[in-house]
Amino acid sequence: MPKKLKIGGVEVKPGEKKTINLEVAKIYDSTELTMPVRVIRGTKDGPIVFLSAAIHGDELNGVEIIREVLKYLESKKIKGTIIAVPIVNVFGFNNKSRYLPDRRDLNRSFPGSTHGSLASRMAKIFLKEVVSKCTHGIDFHTGAIHRSNFPQIRADLSCSKTRKFAKSFNAPMTLDSKTRDGSLREAARKKGVLTLVYEGGQALRFEDSVIKMGKKGCLAALREIGVLLPLKRKVIPSTVKAYGSYWIRSPKGGTFKLEVSLGQAVKKNQVIGVINDPLGEEVEEILVHNNGYIIGVNELPLVTQGEALVHVATVKGSTSKKDRLMDFVD
Repeated sequence: MPKKLKIGGVEVKPGEKKTINLEVAKIYDSTELTMPVRVIRGTKDGPIVFLSAAIHGDELNGVEIIREVLKYLESKKIKGTIIAVPIVNVFGFNNKSRYLPDRRDLNRSFPGSTHGSLASRMAKIFLKEVVSKCTHGIDFHTGAIHRSNFPQIRADLSCSKTRKFAKSFNAPMTLDSKTRDGSLREAARKKGVLTLVYEGGQALRFEDSVIKMGKKGCLAALREIGVLLPLKRKVIPSTVKAYGSYWIRSPKGGTFKLEVSLGQAVKKNQVIGVINDPLGEEVEEILVHNNGYIIGVNELPLVTQGEALVHVATVKGSTSKKDRLMDFVD
């Protein structure tokens, strides 16, 4: 018999579907701001999975991915429970901003505190009311403003259960990524919740290929852990595993002209772009340090010294088998 489940003091019984508005805080005019939560419970016990997006309020692709996944799940019989929170950072979302009004990053504020900053309090609410009640989670992100991320899963692959969960998502790239202090993924790990981060696209945009990949991967991961019935046809894994990543930073200020694209394979010492001064008198080539794939780019051509230009995922051996990962995104 499935255990009792309460979120924000509201009980959701087996077989029920409910929308719950978690109280977060009041804004200047005393209007109550709430975090919308959609809960779908199956009649049979099983995994409890949170799906979250917009922890950074300007990251919109995940909001649409969760909407499409919920639309699919509403008509399906599931085993276990889905707790979907498409807009975690409601303050940032309403202001089209990555951050909260106190300029803090919610994804560096976990596990949070009931007596801390606004970000800390919001982190505490989300962790207590949603994450701590789950067995699994998928957190959806995009690149920061003026940056674009190639569709990828980030997870701690040293954990065999997490590795299997990540592989089932079958993203074009799976990056072995350790957790960071203050992040949702780190707080979830300490609670024993197997958590994946899906990164893809740009802030303040809906991008069809990224959304399609995210929906497809999310449903595949839910099938892997038994929330949904498996497909009749077997899916052949095509993800590329990367064991690390690094940002190439600008050695000087100027205008940056990128000569590679997202998902492209690159080789050690390959020229990936050039930095020019406005008069064209000085040109500096930017080189790759190791074999890998381009998984993030700075979309803004105006750069200062030390600014991140290109994010490279490092792989073992040759990249020749898959010259361009984007070809593997349906």
